[in-house]
Amino acid sequence: MISYFAGMGTGLSLILAIGAQNAFVLKQGLARRHVLAVCLFCALSDAILIAVGVGGMSMAGAGMPWLFEAMRWGGVAFLLWYGFRSFRAAMTGGEALRPEGKSNGLAATLAAVAAITWLNPHVYLDTVVLLGSIASQWPDRVAFAWGAISGSFLFFFALGYGARLLAPVFARPRAWQWLEAGIGCVMWGIALKLALG
Repeated sequence: MISYFAGMGTGLSLILAIGAQNAFVLKQGLARRHVLAVCLFCALSDAILIAVGVGGMSMAGAGMPWLFEAMRWGGVAFLLWYGFRSFRAAMTGGEALRPEGKSNGLAATLAAVAAITWLNPHVYLDTVVLLGSIASQWPDRVAFAWGAISGSFLFFFALGYGARLLAPVFARPRAWQWLEAGIGCVMWGIALKLALG
């Protein structure tokens, strides 16, 4: 059980910081759109990455250095585009930012969260390499992995469904504009960090 809780604590500490994925989950939770699908996608993606990292596959990219570079610049391009969309939505204001306004379909929503999740090289460094190397220091790596996976499920579902507690704040279009502007800043900040290495 010690390894399990160590894995949960380590996993939670790596995903607690606001990032592109967390901002997307928060926005979907506030809008109450495809929350189950988005939370499940993020948690299952984390589970796969954790299993790969703890399973000792963190060195898989060592023989293909071009892979991380391609993912890096693909991630930069996507984050710049998504940030631009958020800034444009913040400037537009009005109905488009209201939870009951126009909604993206499930396929478009899952495509966006997939790009945010899988095109971010930091997710591989944090979840696969870092978490995998930390797991090797604990007596029961499998329990550690299950703890980290449990932490991911707990976090994403709490964020997605807990966001509705903020619904009264986001009943005003101005609050949605601030959220969109904040998401744009997060996206562009991460893109800059990726571009600078």
